[in-house]
Amino acid sequence: MTLVSERIGQFFHDGHRLEFTEYGGGSEWVVLLHAQLMPRRMHQPLARHLAGAGFHVVTLDLLGHGRSDRPDDPLVYSMTAFGEQVIALLDDLGAEQAVIGGTSLGANVSLEVASLAPHRVRGLIAEMPVLDNALEAGILAFAPLLFLSRFVPMSISGVRVVTRAVPRGVVPFWAGIVLDTLDQRPAAMAAAIHGIFFGRIAPSSRLRRRIQAPGLVVGHPRDPIHPAADAAMLAEELPDSTFVEARGLLEWRVRPQRLDGIAADFVRRCFAADSTALLGPT
Repeated sequence: MTLVSERIGQFFHDGHRLEFTEYGGGSEWVVLLHAQLMPRRMHQPLARHLAGAGFHVVTLDLLGHGRSDRPDDPLVYSMTAFGEQVIALLDDLGAEQAVIGGTSLGANVSLEVASLAPHRVRGLIAEMPVLDNALEAGILAFAPLLFLSRFVPMSISGVRVVTRAVPRGVVPFWAGIVLDTLDQRPAAMAAAIHGIFFGRIAPSSRLRRRIQAPGLVVGHPRDPIHPAADAAMLAEELPDSTFVEARGLLEWRVRPQRLDGIAADFVRRCFAADSTALLGPT
């Protein structure tokens, strides 16, 4: 594996501190966004792979996640707000354009960025987008977490006490990611889930069809919260897209070589293309 430089940075947006990690260098930027409640570190393996391929990669903890601030007000959480945070990150980095990608929540936020600021998006990577076919399953999955964090906060705090006691250096990488995901503050967790699910989950189909940036859409079979039908639908809606079906729910986590290679080839294609063809209306 190619060794790449890594550094942690921070910036402030609307009075809140957001933390990110940079991998590699150069002017060909890639921003990777995590799934709901998970930390940015989940994309460390992919970030290192893309940086080793020559790209300047940034992973961001969105508000309420990871090491970024976690306010208790549901009004500060929404897909639009998350999209604005990514745009503010690009401004802070001095990145005119970037390939924006993410998993689940991160995929939806990537679509939001492409809708809000199409001229900043060189390409999109959307793994497990949560769209029309996933709404009911998403509510069933996260409603109990909202209930527990709002009305039985000690259940969340108790899990946090246990998980924080486990040194991350002695457990496998993905076990550490699970522990970090379980490290939640009940009030902030309730606010984030409430804000996300009672706002718009993603840009409408009409807006998605207007996105001109190339898209790589990755769907997972047999995933009720992220049905492959949503990924296939998004791939049909985007004017320039490639649909890839993962060979299993955990392929990109435990056997990442194939999908890492596809992602690197896609990013390479995005930056090799004529930039004027990718610019949307300002």
